[in-house]
Amino acid sequence: MNRSTLPPYLQPGDRVLLFDGECNLCHGLVRFLIRADRHDRILLATVQSVEGQAILNWLALPTDRFDSIVYLEQGQHWLRSAAFFQALRQLGWPFRLLALARFLPKRLADAVYNTVARNRYRLFGRHQSTILPGEHLPGRYLHNRCE
Repeated sequence: MNRSTLPPYLQPGDRVLLFDGECNLCHGLVRFLIRADRHDRILLATVQSVEGQAILNWLALPTDRFDSIVYLEQGQHWLRSAAFFQALRQLGWPFRLLALARFLPKRLADAVYNTVARNRYRLFGRHQSTILPGEHLPGRYLHNRCE
């Protein structure tokens, strides 16, 4: 895909969080974001979805290994802890205060993130259902926009 043009279902200004749809920890993060994102600023997609796979391809990221969340905004993308902190910056107070953790040394933040990511299925389990948190809410998921 040409990096100069967005995939057809993305619009300029979209903020998108890609997450592992099989990860219980990721489902918890998404439930938190849905509650905290009172202005519905962040769109969601699983990395396993057609939309998520297209975005990963567009960003030239692996499409078969899902060890990181990806946050996309204004054509830029962030991975691992940086993606989490960037998404937190979109939330209102008091949640936005959590984004101050982005000032931790990147090496340290990513080391913690990578350790949790490597062990997430063992520690938190795999999500067996195809139901996504907040999927019934209009406009929260990219696949709702594409239907």
